[in-house]
Amino acid sequence: MKRLRTTLLILLFGLSIQCRPVQEEKPKPVFDRISHVIDEEIMKNNFPGAVVLIGDRDDILYWEAFGHEITDPCNEPMSKDTVFDMASVTKPVATATSILILMDRNALELDNYVRTYLPAFGCKGKEEVRIKHLLAHTSGLAAYTNASKLEEQFGSPCPDEVIAKICSLEALSVPGEEFRYSCLNYITLSKIVEVVSGERLDVFSRENIFAPLGMKHTTYNPPATWEKNIAATEIIDGRPLRGIVHDPLARLMAGVSGNAGLFSNAHDLSIYCRMLLNGGIWKRKRILSPEAIRLLTTAQTHGRAYGFGVSSSYASAKGAYASEGAFSHTGYTGTSIVCDPESKTYVIILANRVHPKDDGSAKPVRTQVADIIFSQFTNVPRSTQEVKHETP
Repeated sequence: MKRLRTTLLILLFGLSIQCRPVQEEKPKPVFDRISHVIDEEIMKNNFPGAVVLIGDRDDILYWEAFGHEITDPCNEPMSKDTVFDMASVTKPVATATSILILMDRNALELDNYVRTYLPAFGCKGKEEVRIKHLLAHTSGLAAYTNASKLEEQFGSPCPDEVIAKICSLEALSVPGEEFRYSCLNYITLSKIVEVVSGERLDVFSRENIFAPLGMKHTTYNPPATWEKNIAATEIIDGRPLRGIVHDPLARLMAGVSGNAGLFSNAHDLSIYCRMLLNGGIWKRKRILSPEAIRLLTTAQTHGRAYGFGVSSSYASAKGAYASEGAFSHTGYTGTSIVCDPESKTYVIILANRVHPKDDGSAKPVRTQVADIIFSQFTNVPRSTQEVKHETP
């Protein structure tokens, strides 16, 4: 009887397997063209090296290193774990995410006036600027301000003087009316994080984003022990910057700024991207609410989300085949992130295009790699329109 029962169970198990519908495997993107593209760009001296990581919300699909992380005054090979100066990728990953965490906690509202937190800001046409205007680059602030003059006048670093300078500037347009990509918006946001939370942006972002996500190689002002594993940027005063932020205003901010200053590597950024594609959750831990994810990654005004670019004139890193809802951000040093919620796929490209002379370009590689990946999901390109890149 026992043997008969065992036989019946085996037969039933076999029938249940046969009756299950056949699951179609998700088509895997073709990666073999990526190395050719990267090698070609290195040969053109557009950058000494790069790390490319592609994944979906469940896994890493491709992760390779190419070339060198420094070539002057010595040659050191790039590794998959090389840390990069993220430049403007700091804006969404550290600054906007921190602001939206504070929103989730009811510590601030995006409709609040900036002058509520920085009274000196409320002058010269900036009285009606709200936090959301800073996030979407519609505040009316200029794109940048002269870092050299500030350094000559106050020395370096001089974070308080940088904030005072921004507060004293005249608005170039009515808040909400024009899109003007501006580092000053995000420097102002970093100060708001500090005023509201009582912690500098580096501390707040580490405690509330990077540590909970397990991003162990993401920080402001990396320690000296990391130097040998950091991709070099421009040579200044005869020495390559390696672990010192490249952006001049961020240096004046003592390396902790809302527009730049974050250092990270491809693996850590892949965790952040997967958190976004999983609706703000990583390993059953919620980092951002669904509403915060929507605001951070979907167009709110002028083709901009409150952190990422979606369809503005600064979204060309998406290439021609990513979905309309794909969001992206680039950094001056050669870094970029593209996430496509429709295909649940992301592309991370980290290149040291400013090493050694700030004369390289990451523009071609961004669009070429994006097209290789996202054309696997659709062979119909989005309607093309002339767009420009945020950074070289």
